[in-house]
Amino acid sequence: MADYSVNKPIWPGSSSFTAGSTPFGYFDNDARFQNDVDSFAKFAAQTLGYPIMDVELVDINFYTAYESAVIEYSNQVNQVNIANNLINTLGIQTGSSFLGANGFTGAVVGSSLSYITKLSKAYGVEADSGGTVKWYSASLELVDKKQTYSIREAVQTSLGITLSNTSSIEIKRVLHNPPPALVRFFDPFVGTGLGSQNMLDSMGFGSMSPGVSFMMQPMHADLLRLQAIEFNDQIRKSHFSFDIHGDDIRIYPVPGTQGSMATQYFGTVWFEFLFEEQKSRDALLFGNTALITGAVSDASNIPYTYQQYSTINDMGRAWIIRYAMALAMEMLGFVRGKYSSIPIPGAEATLNGSELVSQAQTAKDTLITQLREFLEKMSRENMLTRQNAEATQMGEMLAKVPLKIYVG
Repeated sequence: MADYSVNKPIWPGSSSFTAGSTPFGYFDNDARFQNDVDSFAKFAAQTLGYPIMDVELVDINFYTAYESAVIEYSNQVNQVNIANNLINTLGIQTGSSFLGANGFTGAVVGSSLSYITKLSKAYGVEADSGGTVKWYSASLELVDKKQTYSIREAVQTSLGITLSNTSSIEIKRVLHNPPPALVRFFDPFVGTGLGSQNMLDSMGFGSMSPGVSFMMQPMHADLLRLQAIEFNDQIRKSHFSFDIHGDDIRIYPVPGTQGSMATQYFGTVWFEFLFEEQKSRDALLFGNTALITGAVSDASNIPYTYQQYSTINDMGRAWIIRYAMALAMEMLGFVRGKYSSIPIPGAEATLNGSELVSQAQTAKDTLITQLREFLEKMSRENMLTRQNAEATQMGEMLAKVPLKIYVG
């Protein structure tokens, strides 16, 4: 068995930190960190039993534990910040000039409607109220007695393009409607038979057209007249309509002549449409006209860096000290766990490696849980809920304040 006591590195009693002594060096150039890390090394060694007992750790072990604790603290804080601010930073280029070397770390990120605005554009495409997808127009040249037409052929002819087999067209609007009733309302002969012609003749306006349309009558009379015109066309005539099945559009009524009567129809029917592949592409690009690289897309690339150590307050540094202490305890447990006991003259000394590791892991879990619970209280959602509760309570308190009676 190897002699554990020979050349055994132990804590010498003091340390002097220099930049480059930690594994990553994230905080080595921070003057506050340089001072605190030496103080922690002394604190941790004495807490672990020095100088009454040897502590089988050296300065770089304590430095590593302290740096790891600061990294863990920054990670926990940044997780909450990312959850609060991701929706307001999606699409921001990570290399933007307004972002410094630390990105959003240590900065207040305001709320905006950027995400909601982009999301509303997608709804706008479907609701015909804007959006990012371009609409196109094409027309059908109606043929006598031909009722069914190919949409794809009409698009290719109107735009002068050739559609691939995978191109999909989504019809948004077909401009195939009867003439508005208002057109016939102002017809110069519309007054005949409506009970107003005799009155016009008595006033000397019977032969003046279209003055018949501007008599001072109640508003409901005009509305009823419009409705009568529309009902007449809808019930007594072939209604203007259409059906779309797959690539075909069927026009109603049948264009041209039906029997001995000529059916009124428009020689050209226009329709508006969009290409579904463009809608899918814009949905992926989320409102941008080109694919943006180097932009915030999810929690993995939102620019948060480790916290600047000198700006961490006393509450945060207290947590860091306790967590670093647990790491140092765990580290010492691993070292002592290499040998369950060491020989001494006439007996053996049992080491407490496994006990230190168990206590350290429990302490770490407890500290992480406490920090997460505290940070969750600081989330934007919980703060708004708390402010609402405070406002409600304040309102109830103010309601109990006696009101003055004003005597004039």
